[in-house]
Amino acid sequence: MPPIILKYVRFVDRLNRVIGRLAMLLIFAMIGILLYSSITKTFFLPSLWTLEMAQFVMVAFYLLGGGYSLQLDSHVRMDLLYGRWSPRTRAIIDVFTVFFLLFYLVLLLYGGFSSTAYALKYGEESYSAWAPSMAPIKIIMCIGIFLMLLQAIAMFFRDLATVMGRPIAGAHLDEVTLV
Repeated sequence: MPPIILKYVRFVDRLNRVIGRLAMLLIFAMIGILLYSSITKTFFLPSLWTLEMAQFVMVAFYLLGGGYSLQLDSHVRMDLLYGRWSPRTRAIIDVFTVFFLLFYLVLLLYGGFSSTAYALKYGEESYSAWAPSMAPIKIIMCIGIFLMLLQAIAMFFRDLATVMGRPIAGAHLDEVTLV
């Protein structure tokens, strides 16, 4: 593989690893919000913002961790034959099937940009009693989808290198370290 592709793959892996590990911490924020919600609903007046804020934090957790999940190959997969194949055979199949993922992510990102532009232009708010601005979560959504797109391209290059007999190191969970 050309050095620029190796640098790209390593940069995207590092970026998604750092952002993914930071996104993991958002689960604690969500737990804190839901705990606060439970306490205030039981003993005091319930807060309007807690449930929707917990949903926003969960969206950020899920989408910002998506690229890291792709990197570690820890996403859900219907595996009837795939697990029995050799790494090279899996890479050959992945080189072709990654185009479906790329197509889907590009369409998702296009829709995300369109939705974000609308939210920014018209000051879109949620239809709840709290009525928060939707722009921040839509911006996070676009960032998360973009990171998944970058990681899918890196996966393509990694699989292509495996097919060519020159695998790129650093794709396995035991080889992953923070920065």
